[in-house]
Amino acid sequence: MKKILALLSFVLLFIACSEDKDDNILPGPTNANISFTFSHNWDGTTINSTNLQTEIVTNEHGEKMSMARIRYLISRLELVNENGDAYLFDDYKFTDLQDESTYSFTPVNNNIPTGNYTLKFIWGFNETDNIDGAYLDLNSASWNWPAMLGGGYHFLQFDGQYNVDTSAPSPFNFHNGTARVSDGVFEQNFAEINLSTPITITNNATIEVKMNFAEFFKNPNTWDLNVLDTPLMPNYDAQKMMQENVASVFSIGNITQ
Repeated sequence: MKKILALLSFVLLFIACSEDKDDNILPGPTNANISFTFSHNWDGTTINSTNLQTEIVTNEHGEKMSMARIRYLISRLELVNENGDAYLFDDYKFTDLQDESTYSFTPVNNNIPTGNYTLKFIWGFNETDNIDGAYLDLNSASWNWPAMLGGGYHFLQFDGQYNVDTSAPSPFNFHNGTARVSDGVFEQNFAEINLSTPITITNNATIEVKMNFAEFFKNPNTWDLNVLDTPLMPNYDAQKMMQENVASVFSIGNITQ
């Protein structure tokens, strides 16, 4: 009988300890706050405010280029889970590579359930959002797209020089926005970017979005700056080529959480 009582006491003590242990396990968060950070490169060479105007790069066609200014806009960032549920973040993201404070983006409505996601967003503004003169901060940044070319706003301003290894370098203005078909006839030229790399969110997280500017000049259209340098804004074919090439510019980098 004593042996049975001792064994019973041991079992009860084991159960009690197990319950205490379980009570101390805190459940993981069910929601997470999300921020984004944007990094920039030219085929692996980091491009930022410190070397933007000094780095010499070579495009796919073979022209050596210098970069004076790069500014771009994306909007309607959203994370899509495995069930197809989309969580849309407010606002748009305007980045000026000369100002590193613009490399990060923390949406106002950034609380989403933990889980597995992919990221999608709009390059520039879609037709609903691309409203002429509607955004005061973009107006003050001289980001407007001319009314005679369809109005609204730029998606990209990329300026510099090419053939800089020769005695006669030339300027280029690689500007992207609404495509002008003919006088008074315009075509929306934004692109929907879908990044298929899975993003697992288990806690508050910062998602790095990487941008390779070299892709603007090579995929799928190899860009010859000797033919297409400036002006490109009223050039319908050039605008559509930019829209095609932007599809491979972005990728997912590190997820910090």
